[in-house]
Amino acid sequence: MSILLNKNTRVLVQGITGRIGRAQTKWMLEYGTRIVAGVTPGKGGERVEGVPVFDSVLEAVRETGAEASVFFVPARGVKDTVFETLEAGIRLVVVVTEHVPVHDTMEMKAEAKKVGATLLGPTTPGILTVGEAKMGIIPGNLFPKTSGPAGVISRSGTLSYEVGGILAKAGIAPSTVVGMGADPVVLTDLPELLRFFAADPQTRLVAIVGEVGGVQEELAAEYIAREFRKPVVAYVAGRNTPEGKRMGHAGAIVQRGMGSVESKVAALEKAGVAIARTPAEIGTIAPRLLGG
Repeated sequence: MSILLNKNTRVLVQGITGRIGRAQTKWMLEYGTRIVAGVTPGKGGERVEGVPVFDSVLEAVRETGAEASVFFVPARGVKDTVFETLEAGIRLVVVVTEHVPVHDTMEMKAEAKKVGATLLGPTTPGILTVGEAKMGIIPGNLFPKTSGPAGVISRSGTLSYEVGGILAKAGIAPSTVVGMGADPVVLTDLPELLRFFAADPQTRLVAIVGEVGGVQEELAAEYIAREFRKPVVAYVAGRNTPEGKRMGHAGAIVQRGMGSVESKVAALEKAGVAIARTPAEIGTIAPRLLGG
């Protein structure tokens, strides 16, 4: 099984006619994603990789039954496009776009909660269900052909690929890999993503890839201690990050002693999470947690 996305999900690509949108559409189709439509205002009637392009999301949904959308649109247009997408009835949205204003993200998050939608990002590599489909830029060739029992949730795009590969090499293929986004405020918090994996019978273990900055790992620790009943292994990146210095991601910054690797590791360990000191250690810890 999977969470959020499978081979039957009817996917819409917004910004499909741009350079990045075209390239990623090709690779998503090659992986098996069921892309039924694209949207670029003013480009209706065109085709990209055989996919019909529409001028509006509502038109695309009416004509194709699209139910999920992935964004390759400029940051300044993301908020309005998200609102248009939700209004058209789509309830899974992946915002790959970087540099989205935090206030815009907060407004989108509130609207998504109001209508019961799941939004990933901003600054996310997307979501990949192994052997079935992907939305975003996660390279499918790094994963095995068939899914397994390990869910992966990551704040880092590159590390999500690496950890997925490490698990597969250890004989524990991922089920679904989710990039939650690397901004200070994300559209779906870590505990909410854990709830999806908790409900998936195929997923027997979850690997969390965290990093310095923010409170997502602490929120996850509270949820895990309270009600999550599957084994969890976590790696938190940025152990040597100097205070006040942003490390690559907008959300990866330690300020006033908060958001450090030490505080996150302490919270996760208290919740019973197994801590990997390096990404490679996940490959040895995960089999042990599954009784291997």
